[in-house]
Amino acid sequence: MIRGIKGVKDILPEEAARWQTIEGAARRLSHLYGYQEIRVPVFEVTELFARSIGANTDIVEKEMYTFPDRDGKSLTLRPEATAGVVRAYIEHALGSSPTAQKFYYLGPMFRHERPQAGRLRQFHQFGVEAFGSDSPRVDVEVIALLWSFLSDLGLPDLTLEINSLGDAADRPAYKAVLLDFLKHREEKLCENCRRRMGTNPLRVLDCKTPSCKAATEDAPRLTEHLSPSSRQHFQEVLSGLETLGIPYMLNPRLVRGLDYYTLTAFEVTSRHLGAQNAVGAGGRYDGLVEALGGPTTPAIGFAVGLERVALMLPATAVVPPPKLVYVAAFGAKGMPIGTRILHELRMLGVCADTDYRASTLKGHLRQADRLGATFVVIIGDDEAAKGQLLIRNMHTKKQEELPLSTTARNLASRLKTS
Repeated sequence: MIRGIKGVKDILPEEAARWQTIEGAARRLSHLYGYQEIRVPVFEVTELFARSIGANTDIVEKEMYTFPDRDGKSLTLRPEATAGVVRAYIEHALGSSPTAQKFYYLGPMFRHERPQAGRLRQFHQFGVEAFGSDSPRVDVEVIALLWSFLSDLGLPDLTLEINSLGDAADRPAYKAVLLDFLKHREEKLCENCRRRMGTNPLRVLDCKTPSCKAATEDAPRLTEHLSPSSRQHFQEVLSGLETLGIPYMLNPRLVRGLDYYTLTAFEVTSRHLGAQNAVGAGGRYDGLVEALGGPTTPAIGFAVGLERVALMLPATAVVPPPKLVYVAAFGAKGMPIGTRILHELRMLGVCADTDYRASTLKGHLRQADRLGATFVVIIGDDEAAKGQLLIRNMHTKKQEELPLSTTARNLASRLKTS
């Protein structure tokens, strides 16, 4: 027997309703906020991710699924979607449109990580990207969309954490101060953080290792080294969140794991997820479009891990399946009529099914009960000869006769009003 790959999970039919609820909420809210769906390929040239995410990040160095194409070109399964969306934005000159360019996406991502609850090697994300405006109000809108999505699903104990990373001009001075601080604590840092000190010292603050967190507890704060314009931008974001009644917590250690972030950075976390507690996260990346060969374009977005959302989704939030009508057709004359009734019900928008293996009424009723049918249409040779059929209410067990010609519409009407 061939088994699935470690870290890759099948989503079976009994789980699908949870995912459909989550994805339905993502699409509904995205459209309400004016975001259009974009679908980008699941693999791109490796250079795209090395240039956007950062060649020295853990994702690029350790976690990407990279392979050579037949022509020798290096390709990579996408570890995140922002880089692909930016590439599409540049390639198709979407910035030339007079309207704001706001997109959302849903789909699988791939990272070679140690599998754990809510964190797989093939995982799924819902995300949004907004291009073209540097207004703090866009930051507020994006955060509000993320908060509404998670809150509307009823996820428990959510906390919005937020920080400012400053702009490109703010970083060098702060990095020098931070690096000087870290050099005096180097012996207390993990091996990975010692390496990060020489590439991107900000990411030491993002380390989840307890010893590193303790060693950097009193590290200089980036927010204390912001330029006046960066400070004003951040203050307007916070004021906007307060206006909308969205609670937040300042987290000066929040730096995000990708190199392209600037200014506003945010995460929504939950205590129900353990150490890896981020449900969704994002921020501004005003320099990424230009870094990938496009025009100077401010941008902001977020991504949500759907496996983590599914773990936390309350049963009460799951959209119940539509009411089912089961067609129990048997006998030489009853079966062809049952097939026609089944088709008519479906054409009227009624969820209808049967079991083609069953040949007796008892067998059909057993299957209808297992499927949770609301009504059963009973049509055998006797019913066919009379031009009538029986409707059985599976909850009350009452039965009634109806003419063949009106049954489908009668049932469709009942289901709409029940």
